[in-house]
Amino acid sequence: MKAEIIAVGTELLLGQIVNTNAQYIAAGCAGIGLNVYYQTVVGDNRERLKQSFGLAASRADVVIVTGGLGPTQDDLTKDALAELLGLPMSIHEPSMEKIVSVFRSRGLDMVKSNERQANVLAGCTPLANDNGLAVGVALTHAGTHYVLLPGPPKEMKPMFDRYAVPWIRAVMGEEAAPLHSKMLKFAGIGESNLEHRLLDLIESQQDPTIAPYAKEGEVSIRLTTRAASAEEAERKLAETEREIRSRVGEYLYADRDVPLEHELVALLVRAGRTVALAESCTGGTVSEMITAVPGSSAAYRGGIVCYTNDAKRELLGVPAHVLEGEGAPGAVSAETASLLAEGAMQRIGADYALSVTGVAGPAESEGKPVGLVYVGIAERGKPPEAIPLQLSGNRDSIRLRAAKQALYALWRRLVR
Repeated sequence: MKAEIIAVGTELLLGQIVNTNAQYIAAGCAGIGLNVYYQTVVGDNRERLKQSFGLAASRADVVIVTGGLGPTQDDLTKDALAELLGLPMSIHEPSMEKIVSVFRSRGLDMVKSNERQANVLAGCTPLANDNGLAVGVALTHAGTHYVLLPGPPKEMKPMFDRYAVPWIRAVMGEEAAPLHSKMLKFAGIGESNLEHRLLDLIESQQDPTIAPYAKEGEVSIRLTTRAASAEEAERKLAETEREIRSRVGEYLYADRDVPLEHELVALLVRAGRTVALAESCTGGTVSEMITAVPGSSAAYRGGIVCYTNDAKRELLGVPAHVLEGEGAPGAVSAETASLLAEGAMQRIGADYALSVTGVAGPAESEGKPVGLVYVGIAERGKPPEAIPLQLSGNRDSIRLRAAKQALYALWRRLVR
């Protein structure tokens, strides 16, 4: 079955609130195996609501609507659907009694418009609102299943979980097998390169499905299957995962949805090893990533932001003739990256050290192009080394990608 989620409210279109309801409902639909193909946001307008409901019914089996069930004149969801389907509305007496009782208990006179919250469409299954006054609606009409939920999340979420989901499961019947997903996380490889290596698997996918996602410095593969249990899903996903690992396993740092720095800190802690940082163009970004991980104090010794040549020389011992002068490698060089890592390891007293030096932009430096970055890595008892990178993007992107590449360099050193 296919579903569409419609969020109602002009405030959503104006950007005054974030549409978290659709995210919650979509996740719940995935949990019962209901495929959400579309999400729509529509304002508080009767005609546009009817158009949206009609379009949704033409392309989805289940239409889930959130918002517009309140007492005011712009709460039009039930009115619009009733008009579209040609169904009468009536008062749901148990809901009306609840509304009257709530106002009476507060010592307030009930404004007549509150009766609208007890309206239901003919032939529907009312959905109780345990945290508010507006009753929900579940209805099948002309082969389409409609679910109307309130807008406030504190009301919508319990109604969806307790009452809407069981109703949807019942109309789905045997199709109500949940979707199970597994995330494979990669670093040190770009999205296009990863996709190229897996292209035949992606193009021939059926079950499980394979979906790549990218963000700065990392790539994810989401494997998804429909199964009655987690154990069955794991069995179905295993063969595809093994094939992916055989092709790009050297870049796979986790089989769960965690950032690279979490895995790196975990590796260091398990090994009883520590790391130090020397950062130039990243300005402390790598240190911030590591220290954002709970428990990182067990592995992170400290870092130095050595932005100027003077800082590189005075704080980390990089010789002046390496940094400046005719024929000098310069601050942006393999030599400097190696010396920075070695200096950080020795002066801070860590088992490993990483350094980053490069040209983040917007202009060239030392006659070297924007995006040229060197990552240095030092390890006790071994000579330091430097990894050259040519990164693309704006200044922020280059800094972030350089930081992730530094983390990846140490991760590779630890797992090899």
